[in-house]
Amino acid sequence: MSAPYTPATGLHLIADIAGASHLGDAAAIEAVLRAAAAAARVRVLGINLHHFGPEQGVTGVALLAESHISIHTWPEEGWAAVDIFVCGLDADANAALVVICAALGGEVRFSQAIPRLGARARGG
Repeated sequence: MSAPYTPATGLHLIADIAGASHLGDAAAIEAVLRAAAAAARVRVLGINLHHFGPEQGVTGVALLAESHISIHTWPEEGWAAVDIFVCGLDADANAALVVICAALGGEVRFSQAIPRLGARARGG
């Protein structure tokens, strides 16, 4: 678990993943969110998932003590949009993204890391 929870350590990582699989499987998406949180060294407070129906996507959010990890999937296209926002000296958003890509078998086509709150003032 990451500590201390200071805004000066905030990082918001967004990514689009292509060529992914298991995108219509809510149980798989929940497992991916839990594995990503473990890799990022953050604490899951709860997970909420919504499956849009047969052969359709899943939206999932892991509420973290350190912020959140979310995923929105389009299985018909093989795409997933990922949003990883973490705070804390030990939190590792990039490790979470690596785990998500490996679990879904996809590759990052776009990503952007955005320092948040006090991290921006530190140049971090």
